[in-house]
Amino acid sequence: MGGLFQGLEIGKRALLTHQLSMTVIGHNLANVNTPGYARQKAYTTSAMPIEMANYNIGNGVTTSRISNIRDLFLTQQYRRENRSMGEWNFKEKALSQIEAFFGEPNENGLGHSLDNFWGSWLALSDDPQSEAARSAVISNTRSLVNSLHSLDRQVNDQLTATNADIRSRVDQINQYTSQIANLNRIIVSEELGGQRANDMRDQRDHLLDQLSSVVDLTTREEANGSLSVYISGLGVVEAADSFQLGTVVNSAGDNVKDDIVWKGTKSRIKITGGELKGLIDTRDEIIPKILDKLDQLAEALVTQVNSIHKNGFDLNGAAGLNFFDPNYTDAGNIRIVTGIESNPTLVAASQSGGEGDNSNALAIHDLRHSLTMSFGTTSISGFYNSMIGSIGVESHEAKVYKGNYEALIAQIDNSRQSVQGVSLDEEMAEMIKMQHAFNSAARIITFMDEALGTLINGMGVVGR
Repeated sequence: MGGLFQGLEIGKRALLTHQLSMTVIGHNLANVNTPGYARQKAYTTSAMPIEMANYNIGNGVTTSRISNIRDLFLTQQYRRENRSMGEWNFKEKALSQIEAFFGEPNENGLGHSLDNFWGSWLALSDDPQSEAARSAVISNTRSLVNSLHSLDRQVNDQLTATNADIRSRVDQINQYTSQIANLNRIIVSEELGGQRANDMRDQRDHLLDQLSSVVDLTTREEANGSLSVYISGLGVVEAADSFQLGTVVNSAGDNVKDDIVWKGTKSRIKITGGELKGLIDTRDEIIPKILDKLDQLAEALVTQVNSIHKNGFDLNGAAGLNFFDPNYTDAGNIRIVTGIESNPTLVAASQSGGEGDNSNALAIHDLRHSLTMSFGTTSISGFYNSMIGSIGVESHEAKVYKGNYEALIAQIDNSRQSVQGVSLDEEMAEMIKMQHAFNSAARIITFMDEALGTLINGMGVVGR
């Protein structure tokens, strides 16, 4: 009797165990397209045997645990490279936008405006008594000034937008850390009984994958299942608590920027990687360097053209004036002296005041090739061409790094998904296997039921 009832129990255990396995497989199939989901597996083991006097009798099968499959090494490698990719992604984006602002070579670009500016002085030297040639000088100078103003405005607008992006990324980090802390609380609560909160862990790991592209982070899993998260060595998540980041305005000269601090304090945080590092480098290094070079170009135009022009003589034989307003030497505010702009006859083409003297116009045109910038190593036009070349080189470098990291991340993620991703073919094959096992367990119960029926209904009938 005991043996037959034990057989029923073995059949029941097998039914429940294989049914649970099929449920887990179904859960995997349902989440085949869920971002961050890691496939789960029901691990089975022999149930504790029944001890008899001289032997132990097997007691069927049971599920020991349900775990999600993850490769911790590949996950750490993915997050490390994702951090670098995020950093170069924003540098490449910023430099591509700056390249588009300059748009060289372009007939509407600053380089073309410079060429027209120098060319108009050469044309004036061909006909130094011409008012029309002087008007062309003013017109081309106005176009050059407008080009400098436009570039300065566009690059400064990008600086402002980049600073706004930094604030946005800080808010995004706070959202991620708050969600991770909340998941820590849920995971610890669900795992108190010794079970594993696989789905909550998947959500938490997916948030960490996303956070790793924004900022450099390290993690440590505690014994109770919660995860501590650190940025620049400082904890932002501990158990169910998250510590918020904030920004404070830092005004240095004409530049206003937001420094990253612990919220509610002025204690600054050093960011060492991720999109946030790329944004900070763009705001504090890449864009200011370009603005500084534009200002150097404008200042050189003002000081060098003025030094020649004011020593010449205009069409009326009067001593020359400053051509550019010496009080405005930045790319954003450079301007022609108002009197000259409204009266082209004040353009000083002569160095002697004599009729037909074109030497002053030629001297200003020759500034185009004079080595007057970068400690006498380059001309104004050469300085601009060098600046454009430098932007192009840095942009290309950023594109190469971004492309390399994208390829590397794709390779790592493919390797990671081969371990933890859901394969429809593999899951369906496993489902069929579990289905056959479930059917076999049902047959065990049927056989045991028939044996019990024979024993109960047939025993003692013969001989009555």
